[in-house]
Amino acid sequence: MQHQSAADSAPTPRVGVSAESIEQFRRDGATIVRGLLDADWLQVIGDAVEHNRRHPSDWSHWYTDSEQAVGFWTDYVTWRDVDGHRRAAFESPLAEAARQLMGSSTVRFFHEHVLVKEPGATERTPWHHDQPYYCLDGDQNVSLWVALDPVPASAGMRFLAGSHRWDRWFVPRKFIDHTPYSAADEGFELVPDVDAMIADGADVVGFDVEPGDVVAFHYRTLHDAPGNTMTSRRRAVSYRWIGDDATFATRPWEVSPPYEADGLQVGGALGDDPRFPLVHT
Repeated sequence: MQHQSAADSAPTPRVGVSAESIEQFRRDGATIVRGLLDADWLQVIGDAVEHNRRHPSDWSHWYTDSEQAVGFWTDYVTWRDVDGHRRAAFESPLAEAARQLMGSSTVRFFHEHVLVKEPGATERTPWHHDQPYYCLDGDQNVSLWVALDPVPASAGMRFLAGSHRWDRWFVPRKFIDHTPYSAADEGFELVPDVDAMIADGADVVGFDVEPGDVVAFHYRTLHDAPGNTMTSRRRAVSYRWIGDDATFATRPWEVSPPYEADGLQVGGALGDDPRFPLVHT
C-alpha cells in the first residue's frame, strides 16, 4: 500500500474553535469542542478502531486477559498502515482544531492512540500526565480525544484544572498496576495523592461527551479515568499533536512510542523527520 505523506495530503478543513474553548484549554489544561466530527468521520475512525481490534499491531496491548470478554485494550502508531487513522490525521478537522488550541503557526502529527474499555472492564486509568512518557519537549501540544460512543462525565476522564501550569513533571505510571516507572528522578517527582487534593477542594474538570465531540487536553494536565460500568463499549482515540516549539527529548526510562533519536538532537527541532509529519491546514 502506498501511504500519502504530509507533503501531498490535501489541506485539512478550516474549522473554528470557540474563543471560550481556547481560553478554557489554556487556563484549565482541558476543554471540549462540541460536534467537531460528523457522522462520516466517526464511521472512518470507527472502522479504523475495528481494524485495530481485528489486526492488532506489534505495539498493541491488553491490560487484562485478552481471552476474556471483559477487558481494556490499546493500540497505537498504526496511522501508516490503517487508512482511517491516516485520513483522520491529514484530512479531518482535527489538525486545524489542534493548531488553534495550541496557538501555533504549524501543526505536526505525533501519533494516534486507541483506547477501548469493554463493558464491565473494571480497570481504572491512574492519575498521570502524558508528556513524561514522550520523547518531546515543548509547551505547544494537545491530545484530541475522539469519543466514538456516548460517555457521561461520570464514566469519562477527569482533569485536575491548571495542573499543566505547575511546572512540575511526574514519573510515568504503569496502567496495569499503577506503579511508577521508577523512583523520583532528577527533574521528576512521584504523582501526588490527587484524590486527597480533590477532597480538599482542588478543581476537577470533566465533560458529558457525545460522538463527534472532542476532548482536548495538554500533555502535562493530570488526568485519570474510571473503569467502564456502562453496558456498551467505550471506544476512543487520542490523536496527538505538537506545534512550533516542539523539540526532541530523552527521558530516564523508555519513552512511548519507543523512538530513538535516529539523527535528531536532544533539544533540537524535528525538521523533516517522517515520524512527526507536518500537516497542512
